[in-house]
Amino acid sequence: MKYMIQMNVPAAQWDTIMSSYSKDDMAAMFAHMNSLNDDLTSAGEWVDGQGLGGPSLVKTVRAGSDGRPQVTDGPAEPGRILAGYWVVDVKSEDRALEIAARASACPGPGGKPGNDPVEVHAIPGDPTEA
Repeated sequence: MKYMIQMNVPAAQWDTIMSSYSKDDMAAMFAHMNSLNDDLTSAGEWVDGQGLGGPSLVKTVRAGSDGRPQVTDGPAEPGRILAGYWVVDVKSEDRALEIAARASACPGPGGKPGNDPVEVHAIPGDPTEA
């Protein structure tokens, strides 16, 4: 079964959060995430994953009445922004939850585990294949 595992952070606090990481804190965060990614790849569970940029890199697009895209800067809704994601193909929901908990334990500023909320979304298979 495939799952999308998402890390979200408060959009309004993105710059403050990111600037609170020292060089060593950033290295620890990347080491944690790279280790997770390597383990998922070795286990054959990795499908895709990326860390994403902050709100200043987001564009929101809606279909315009004239058929042209209407584009605005920033997220569509205030609140939390997707900071990164993994798509995994695992044997059970429990395994997806284990991966999410490991992502949540990523070290934050000062090396303390961030315990950030991580969402787990099931990706249903194609209903026409059933």
